[in-house]
Amino acid sequence: MKKGVERTARWGRSLIVIGSLLGLVMGVAGCSESDRPLDSPVRFDGNIFGTFYQVTIMDPLTQGESIELEEGFKAELESVDHAMSTYRDDSELIAFNEAPLEEWQPLSNELIEVLAISQSVAESSHGAFDITVGDLVNLWSFGPGARPEVVPADDVLADQLTQVGYDALEVDSQNMQARRSRDVFVDLSGVAKGHGTDRVAAYLDQQGLEHYLVNIGGELIARGLRDEEEQTPWQIGIEVPEEGQQRAQHIIPLESMSVATSGDYRNYFEVDGRRFSHTIDPRTGRPVTHQLVSVSVFHPSNAWADAWATALLVVGEQEAMQLAIENNLKVLLLVRDDEQWRSIASPEFVNYFGETLVNELSIEQFSASLLPATSPQTIMPGEQPVTGE
Repeated sequence: MKKGVERTARWGRSLIVIGSLLGLVMGVAGCSESDRPLDSPVRFDGNIFGTFYQVTIMDPLTQGESIELEEGFKAELESVDHAMSTYRDDSELIAFNEAPLEEWQPLSNELIEVLAISQSVAESSHGAFDITVGDLVNLWSFGPGARPEVVPADDVLADQLTQVGYDALEVDSQNMQARRSRDVFVDLSGVAKGHGTDRVAAYLDQQGLEHYLVNIGGELIARGLRDEEEQTPWQIGIEVPEEGQQRAQHIIPLESMSVATSGDYRNYFEVDGRRFSHTIDPRTGRPVTHQLVSVSVFHPSNAWADAWATALLVVGEQEAMQLAIENNLKVLLLVRDDEQWRSIASPEFVNYFGETLVNELSIEQFSASLLPATSPQTIMPGEQPVTGE
């Protein structure tokens, strides 16, 4: 009996030792997998904001580091979506749009920041960028309202236009609050994607990364180099504004800079053979009809680039360049010219990228002497534009 007890005890001790060894082996295996270096580049792909995201990192990473990075920047994107989406009932922006008029609403830092950027661009663009245009966008079937694709009646459009105007929104950045004075629907679709791009880049910077490219639905921000050994910069393509294909009109080097592009050639509907663009002019309440089809703005902040690209696409070629010159913006326009495309660069674009690259890409340089002597027409919120015969 005593021997049996001793044997049992020895077996128990052996099992404990074997179990400990197995745990150690598994732990070592787990550690070795987490520490396994990955080949560069490391790419992360997914969907957010109703579009795609792609994050490309050239810095050396282990498997464990890549998992932590992906979790981190996805949390940043989810935070932006929760704050600014008009497609989810639990978003902070929807709660603000449903809040009582004339009452200050405390808001998150990121929402206040984006509202402040939007109001600044609205003022500088003379109302061409206006985040209170949400109900007009819905009226034209391009918003979350999912209306049928029909042309609104003139009286309905005129009535809605009287409500729209960035003066109906007041932002108090110091006290982190905002309020609406009229029943406008604030829509941040023209700036939130750019802010999300900035947020991901800021997170990667905080993690000590130096060489990466963030692409959220075509809004890009680059840091460092594509190939550090070869000193090769990131290369980005400016897309040809054509349906049914994706082809680069120009390949442009990008280093420690962001670019946002707005175009009117993919999202539209047709009625009786007439095409209606998703780009709504907040000053007239109607889709734009000019020949400017794509605007790319290069700026350190993608949120600012995103907002300005939207504003410049609204106003057309001449006024877009005038605003670019007034606000020192690096801008590249693609203008429809019969069956061809003209590419036109602002003076700041030429100064930044250099005349050599501009000439190699056959991009026209816009001269301030080509601008009209008069300033662009400023239409105050709620006013109707004055048109000549």
